[in-house]
Amino acid sequence: MLATLTAFAGDNLWQFDPTLQAIYKQILSLQIDEARQQLALVRNGNELHKLYLLNLSETADILITEDEKRFDKINDGMRARLDQLSEMPETAETLFLRAEISLQRGFNLLNLGQELNAVLAIRQAYLNAQECVKKYPQFIPVKKTHGVIQVMLGSVPDKYQWFMNLLGMKGSVKVGQKQLDDLRASNSSLSLEATLLFYTIKGFLNQQFGEAARGFQESLQKDPDSRLLMFLGINMLMKNSQSEEAFELMQHLDKHPQGLQMVYVDYLRGEALLHRGDYTAAISYYQKFIRGYKSRSFKKDAYYKISLCYYLLGDMATARKNFETAKATGRTASDPDKYADAMLADNTFPHAKILKIRFFTDGGYYKEARDVVKTVGPADLHNPKDAAEFAYRKGRLAHKTQDLPTAKTLYLQAIEKTGDNPWYFAPNAALQLGYIAQSQGDVTGARKYYEKALSYKRYEYKNGIDSKAKFALEQLGK
Repeated sequence: MLATLTAFAGDNLWQFDPTLQAIYKQILSLQIDEARQQLALVRNGNELHKLYLLNLSETADILITEDEKRFDKINDGMRARLDQLSEMPETAETLFLRAEISLQRGFNLLNLGQELNAVLAIRQAYLNAQECVKKYPQFIPVKKTHGVIQVMLGSVPDKYQWFMNLLGMKGSVKVGQKQLDDLRASNSSLSLEATLLFYTIKGFLNQQFGEAARGFQESLQKDPDSRLLMFLGINMLMKNSQSEEAFELMQHLDKHPQGLQMVYVDYLRGEALLHRGDYTAAISYYQKFIRGYKSRSFKKDAYYKISLCYYLLGDMATARKNFETAKATGRTASDPDKYADAMLADNTFPHAKILKIRFFTDGGYYKEARDVVKTVGPADLHNPKDAAEFAYRKGRLAHKTQDLPTAKTLYLQAIEKTGDNPWYFAPNAALQLGYIAQSQGDVTGARKYYEKALSYKRYEYKNGIDSKAKFALEQLGK
């Protein structure tokens, strides 16, 4: 077996043969069962490439379904592969695979809430990737693994940085993105994966949602049947306040039902309908998601959103019932669940008009958001939190519609009105002021606001906002 595996050494680009390339395309279209069946029938071909595809198919499966029971078996298989690879003579390929399998295993563990085991797996990936880069600098595929790890470590929130330093791990988002960009430009079979990762990072870390959404849409023109591209495109369109376009892409995805069941899309469909103001339809999709999703993630938020829908429909009895269910449901690993948990702890419903402004703005329904803003008077703002949030929501609306002078004024008001309270309005307003200053060439102002965003201590969304502020500072050359 070892002789067979090492006979394929020397592929600095990592190019699949036509049979394995077709299976790879199936995996990236989330036709996981079909890909595994085809892979099991392959008798020839590069055994290391086959190991990569098998592991990737399992990782895609778990990341989409978050099926904890299924992962127990898959985790055993990943560890067995790592043991198998550790017994082989060291080559660029075996080091890369050890790094990549450890990283994929770490992603799955992290996504399922097993944080300590995830960190240990990622550290092993880091060590193997570093060694591969050092010993085999011409080996292109490792730029995917090393690049992703660099991005992850470079965006770790400050409160965890001591732990990363203790483990001897350091990273840079800028370096990671450059490595992924290099792989994208190569003839490696992994260039498409690098493109998916590149634009995902562009969106979620750089906050360049528009560029990321366009990147996925351009990729879909080349591969219009890729369900993974559709899925990522939907997520990025939602983040870019393009809920209508996201909803259309969901309908296109519905025409490609083959492959892995994507229950999470029902959650996103509920989000899009909530943004539109179609609360009854949103409820039905949140409920469908809750019934079908294997994981506990996003269920607290889904029940909370159902309660908000009933609240906005005027059915307070059902709203309260779902509010209480949300308290006792799910977990708080994802940002939406953390935010829902914070809101549930207040034990009160948000201001209805401000809530509508938030949802309309999030979905890109700016006219509807403006119409609601006009109905809010001083008498509507009964407490300091409502006053702070109203300034913040108006700031977001002005920012989204490119009225930057008004956005800056309102963000500063949100910061002032938030004061020392543990609400995310002030830190995110500071982050957005940094983005505006940077876009206007004001490096000093941008740095000041990014550092201000990092100065806030305890509030929901802190990890995400800290990561974005840290990356932005790195881009400025901190």
